[in-house]
Amino acid sequence: MSDSQKDELMQKPISRREMLKLGAAGGVGLLLGAGGITGVLAGSGMINTAKSTTAQTNEEVVPFYGKHQQGIITPAQDFICLGAFDLTTSSREDVRKLFQKWTQAAAELSTGAGVGEESNNPNLPPVDTGEAMGLAATGITITFGVGPSLFDDRFGLAGKRPAALTDLPPFGGDELLPQWSGGDIAVQVCANDPQVAFHALRNLTRIARGKAVLRWVQDGFQRTRTADPSGSTPRNLLGFKDGTNNPNVQDADLANEVVWVQPDDGAGWLADGSFMIVRRIRMRIEVWDRTPLNEQEATFGRHRVSGAPLGETDEFATLDVEKKDEQGQPQIPVNSHVALAHMGGKVKIHRRGYSYSSGIDAKTGQLDAGLLFICFNRDPRKQFIPMQKALAGQDKLNEYIVHVGSAIFACLPGVQAGGYIGETLF
Repeated sequence: MSDSQKDELMQKPISRREMLKLGAAGGVGLLLGAGGITGVLAGSGMINTAKSTTAQTNEEVVPFYGKHQQGIITPAQDFICLGAFDLTTSSREDVRKLFQKWTQAAAELSTGAGVGEESNNPNLPPVDTGEAMGLAATGITITFGVGPSLFDDRFGLAGKRPAALTDLPPFGGDELLPQWSGGDIAVQVCANDPQVAFHALRNLTRIARGKAVLRWVQDGFQRTRTADPSGSTPRNLLGFKDGTNNPNVQDADLANEVVWVQPDDGAGWLADGSFMIVRRIRMRIEVWDRTPLNEQEATFGRHRVSGAPLGETDEFATLDVEKKDEQGQPQIPVNSHVALAHMGGKVKIHRRGYSYSSGIDAKTGQLDAGLLFICFNRDPRKQFIPMQKALAGQDKLNEYIVHVGSAIFACLPGVQAGGYIGETLF
């Protein structure tokens, strides 16, 4: 962009048509949210230095900066908006700058604020999209991960790919669809308000224009805290409690064992990060709804109402897969979901799943709904993959579900103020 063009921008308002002309000429970074024009206009009085929304002060602000990223062992919020991006740039420096801008924006969004410095110029689009103005932070967390495809030949990162970060193997019964699978980068946004979550992903997408595009977006929900103030274990769309046997990751030692990558695990830059698995699991709800209660309970290995293991009354009773009933048969069927997932009690993952509903399948007229399964683990080769292989082979639940989406991401370590997410990698 020439000096004369800069002077013209400072001296008079410009129309959208004029901005697009300048952008087409390669002179102005007019990508929405990219801030390319902000530096030019800052000295002209056309930029308002006030934030686009006011940061909220409430007990639901989750700190953004720290040793680990938020949204991994943070207690699950009510809603999720999860997006996967494909990079359109071939410049490693562009990717680094994108993570720097994302870090700044995510830190602002985590407080309940908007992104960037707002403009008073009526001829420029607002910096923040505005749908969350006046809304509280509602416990929002924003978590960034990178997929195996980031470590191809585009950015010179192949030598840094962790051995555990590889495309998941095919599992029996998978019917994976490309529109729900893969991605260079994942951005997981969780909050106790769906509009707050959507607003964050929308603005991060806006910032990424010219460097990355969305590959897929998946939204999910749990019961809200208003509906269940006690915070009991949420139920999935099959009516059963989901997550009863989750490890207590608030125990730091257990979290280090189950969730967090350790410095000696083989990729030093990923220490204090984690591996995220995403599986979109469609439920054959109409078939399930015609299934007798005793068959449903035998499928899960738990009682529907209490969530307790079969033969027990307490949801959190020890899961004893060796215990026999009065007839000498296993009290919990050996091919039930919980029996197979138990893995002898030696393999644990941290689940953080959500239900989803995407309307009706136009081909069948049935509900397109199910589970957005998300889990975090220190090494998926030793945790998620062997567990899923066991489930894929024998799980009674397979009669009622089908896996249609799949992705794996290395969630980056946390960052301190002044740094940026991904600095250990880039």
